[in-house]
Amino acid sequence: MSTPIFRVALRGEALLTHPRFNKGTAFTEKERHAFGLIGKLPYRVNSLDEQCQRAYDQLQSQTTDIGKNSFLQSMKDQNWVLFYTLLTRHLRELIPIIYTPTEAEAIANYSHLFRRSEGLYLTFPNRDSMEEDFLEATNGKNSGLNFEAILGIGDQGVGGIGISAAKSVIYSLIGGIDPSQAIAVTLDVGTNNEGLLNDPLYVGWPHERIRGKEYDDFVDQFVQLVRKHFPHSLLHFEDYGVTNAQRLLKRYRDTHAVFNDDIQGTGAVTLSTLMAAVGVTKSKLCDQRIIIYGAGSAGLGITKQLRDAMVSIDNISIAEANSKFWLIDKHGLITESLPDVREDLKEYTRKDDEWREFRTSQTSDEMSEIRLLDVVRKIQPTVLIGTSTHAGGFTREVVESMAAGCERPIIFPLSNPSKLVEVDPKEANDWTKGKALLATGSPFPPAKMPNGKDYIIAECNNALIYPGLGFGAMISNSRQMTDTMIIAGARRLASLSPALQDPDDALLPDFGDAPAINFEVAVAVAEQAIEEGSAGVDWKKEEVREKAREKLWQPVYGEYVYDEDGEK
Repeated sequence: MSTPIFRVALRGEALLTHPRFNKGTAFTEKERHAFGLIGKLPYRVNSLDEQCQRAYDQLQSQTTDIGKNSFLQSMKDQNWVLFYTLLTRHLRELIPIIYTPTEAEAIANYSHLFRRSEGLYLTFPNRDSMEEDFLEATNGKNSGLNFEAILGIGDQGVGGIGISAAKSVIYSLIGGIDPSQAIAVTLDVGTNNEGLLNDPLYVGWPHERIRGKEYDDFVDQFVQLVRKHFPHSLLHFEDYGVTNAQRLLKRYRDTHAVFNDDIQGTGAVTLSTLMAAVGVTKSKLCDQRIIIYGAGSAGLGITKQLRDAMVSIDNISIAEANSKFWLIDKHGLITESLPDVREDLKEYTRKDDEWREFRTSQTSDEMSEIRLLDVVRKIQPTVLIGTSTHAGGFTREVVESMAAGCERPIIFPLSNPSKLVEVDPKEANDWTKGKALLATGSPFPPAKMPNGKDYIIAECNNALIYPGLGFGAMISNSRQMTDTMIIAGARRLASLSPALQDPDDALLPDFGDAPAINFEVAVAVAEQAIEEGSAGVDWKKEEVREKAREKLWQPVYGEYVYDEDGEK
């Protein structure tokens, strides 16, 4: 790879404090003279390798994960190339530090750890100046991320920008998107977190959360600005609550490339994992009987993604595909007689007549709560997916009952963090005598098979697919993120499953290979966009791989030439 040449207009202190262009001690002697850096840096010129070694040694001196998170955030503020190179070289070790689970702690303490801005803060009382503020901050960027609430830790107000910033890092680290072309955004509409409202150091808007029409109008004002100024951008919605996630995605997905990670990202990586498992069992998606334990935004997103894939791949009707699912929430199986069923769940509601034996009495029309074990015994599922955060919800009796009616039970306890997982995969493996095909939402150590072999537990992590989905949509200038584009990316990921070569191997590739995996996903997405006419480029399908590689951002130092009219 040849060294890129950049024409840069910054000099001296302005250059050393610009994270995009700063090289620190890696500035060459020639560059130090050209940019007025002699005397502002110590004498010796370091290589990127030497800088990485120094930074890693400093990182290791931190004794806590939150301390390491703060150190890495500081490095990102100083030098992007060094930051991303260090992460790339220690990917498996450092992803949990900059992303889940450590980022959750950083978000919860955001106001007390605050040092500097890390994105765009659009606040409800300043809505009249939103366009001015938006243009001032974006200035040529073409990706947006924003949030509402953080799954697993609740309403964290303006601190939730931390998860948007972490997602933006993942897009660059694993997806290959130039970090100068992405921005983390928070729509600060207040908070209902009493701890934050009563905290004198809280840096967000100290007001109860806005809802209803005012909320919708504020979100729409932001989306219309994105559509007006960056019509080919990707708009990534992150951690929207269950009442808003589906309806906002539905409202905007036909008019812009909008992506909701909790619905579509979780759904896509779960689809990939299930497709790999179905490949092992040599069956079809539409042959499965699927229980979704937890009917929030993630559970419903998974359901819709799997349902749509059945329709697209197996050519069955939506009604027939819907009949393959049994959704369970905290009130039990979702049936017709269950009160206050959300509108977005109604197409998956089971008829009361199918569950007549669960009436509270022979003379009553009321249904008693239909528990998970009841459903497992009655329908003999082939797939059990947990998104409930109900720790231990997949009991030994549930798992053994499932295994009794299924040769290779497919069990995905996906709740995060690991302490909230529905079943420890080691126990599920033991209770099924090594028959289960397993994937989890958090990393777990291998389980032992009856023959003594280690069974690698696939980590059903959105980061294995969403950066590639986003990169594929962006490089193809797609006007939408269509279901067929997502399915194309999911099928490409599934095709790379180690289990397709060895049925007792992991259902998903190793997370350490995430950058290469996401590149393949991006190629598949862009190819599909071109084939279906969603793309805004005039490439041929056979050109996509080469074009994608040309657009792939990599953390390398370029050669700088001073130019007053260059980049700033």
